[in-house]
Amino acid sequence: MLKTCSDFIQFEETFLAPYGLKSSQSRGRKYPEDPHQIRTPFQRDRDRILHSRAFRRLEYKTQVFLDGTGDHYRTRLTHTIEVAAIARTIARTLGLNEDIAEAIAFAHDIGHPPFGHTGEYKLDEIMKAHKLKFDHNEHSLKLVDELIEKYPGFEGLNLTWETRTGLIKHRKNHTKLDEEKLPPMLSLEAQVADIADALAYYGHDVDDGLESEFITEKDLSSLAIWQKAAETSLKSGNTRGNKKYSEYIVRCLIDSMVKDVITQSDKNLTELNIKTPEEAQNCSKPLIAFSLEYKIITDELKVFLFKNLYENQKVVEINRSCAEKLEKLFCLYLKKPQTRGEFIKEREKKDGLHLAICYYLAGMTDRFAINEYNLKIQ
Repeated sequence: MLKTCSDFIQFEETFLAPYGLKSSQSRGRKYPEDPHQIRTPFQRDRDRILHSRAFRRLEYKTQVFLDGTGDHYRTRLTHTIEVAAIARTIARTLGLNEDIAEAIAFAHDIGHPPFGHTGEYKLDEIMKAHKLKFDHNEHSLKLVDELIEKYPGFEGLNLTWETRTGLIKHRKNHTKLDEEKLPPMLSLEAQVADIADALAYYGHDVDDGLESEFITEKDLSSLAIWQKAAETSLKSGNTRGNKKYSEYIVRCLIDSMVKDVITQSDKNLTELNIKTPEEAQNCSKPLIAFSLEYKIITDELKVFLFKNLYENQKVVEINRSCAEKLEKLFCLYLKKPQTRGEFIKEREKKDGLHLAICYYLAGMTDRFAINEYNLKIQ
């Protein structure tokens, strides 16, 4: 028998935990739309993000290593897919709404500029010189609310309130959306997407770091989290010297982090007797979290990755060189009106010239930015 949207909504009511977000309780969209016959509102959000050009461009944006420098390194897109997969696992196990957790995971980096965090810092630096700022999280919301133009009746993707608020991670800076006060904490599903982001890059950046040979198994062997994962892998039949040895340890590392988050989060929800999504969002701290043990050992891993990978001189030099191309392109578009395309001209009317150029640069892929630089400046 064919299932309809009503069946899926009823499934949520029956099988999700009391504190999980339900489609039937959604506050809806900024521009009202008729219900879909076979998809819930949160499924539609996910699909609208997935089918956008901004999402597809993530394939050619840097995660750690510049796009095109290796066939096996993660890009911003493959990172996002891994985040979504981890988010679904955590959400499903905790009885949360997988669809909105996945939607937020798909959109969490959609506003990331080319050249990774170096590109983001450079755009923010440029904007601050003009008394403005750039933040990729804020830009993700700007994209889905306005800049992605696809539907005839409205700007942006017209996502549900719940998905849009899930993209506002820094509540101290943004206390309102559409002039309405936000609760202090993200929804549990958004918290899942947020911690899945950290889990994904802890794991895959170790994997890519080993692939690049900027870090080694010997370097990692002093870390408590690597030792725990190595021990688990050996119990599973993995052996030192096996060509799969380090890859399987990375798998065990990610698996152990996911299990810890699930166990600790369930404990948090039980101890606080959380009954509704609203109760979770009005807590004083996130409830989807690592245990104290894993908080300590993942922080140790994060420090290690910054010192040995993200701040590796070769990585820094390449990304810095590319980020400087963004600054030169910004100056070109600013000083020479004839170089501005239709996007900049249209957005200038609404956002001003400086932000219009910034948004255009943020939308570029690594290779488009490099080609644009080579064509118009070099």
